[in-house]
Parts: sequence; structure tokens; C-alpha cells
Amino acid sequence: MSIEKQSVRSGPYKNIFAQAVKVDNVLYLSGQVGIDDSGVAGADVIEQTRLAYVNIQKVLSEFGASLDNIVDETLFVTDINEVMTNAEPMFEARALAYGGVPEVCQTLVQVSALVMPTLKLEIKCVAHL
Repeated sequence: MSIEKQSVRSGPYKNIFAQAVKVDNVLYLSGQVGIDDSGVAGADVIEQTRLAYVNIQKVLSEFGASLDNIVDETLFVTDINEVMTNAEPMFEARALAYGGVPEVCQTLVQVSALVMPTLKLEIKCVAHL
């Protein structure tokens, strides 16, 4: 049985994976990282958190959605100790992006590396439309 999918592809890996895939009223976002439009990573985990949410918002907007539509997120980080040391400013950046404390499920996982050596986190989300 085939399912109907709608996707958005952009960026340097657009021929490898979609930035997001919509099935029915659920939107699955590929992990978004803390880089700016020129591909430069934020200086620290706090700036990368802010930039990752900017990038998530860009993908959501392709489907007429916003961060209010997010129901679940997974943060993949390369250094859990750095995240815990910076938890307050990181989650302040997250709350600022959401416009308050978000009503979302969240999982935090440490990984050995991300696609670029300068990256400290990647955020994968699921949104309900």
C-alpha cells in the first residue's frame, strides 16, 4: 500500500534527503543544525541552539506551520556536559524561539559526532498540522 507524501528538499543534501515529509496531518522534520545561511556554525552551543530553531522555523513555514505545531523534539548533542553547564541559557534560547515555555515532548541524546566537526547539536522534530 502506498501513502501520499509531500516533501520539501533544500540545501546541499537535497538529493539525499528531504528537509521535511508530510503524511496526512503529521510533519516529520529532518534534524536541523545551528548554522547560518552561509553555512557557518554558531560559536557555541547556545548560538547553535538559536540558529537550529531559526532553521526549524524556515522548514515549518514551507507547510504554513510554526513552532506551535511541534509536538516532539529530539536533541542530539556531542557533549552532554557542555549542554548541562549551559542548560539555562540554551533553554532560554529555546523558550525565546517558541515565545514561551513550549508544550512539547523532548529527548536529549549524546552522540559521538555530527555531520560537521564544528556542530554541537542537531534538533529533530515532529509537528502536527
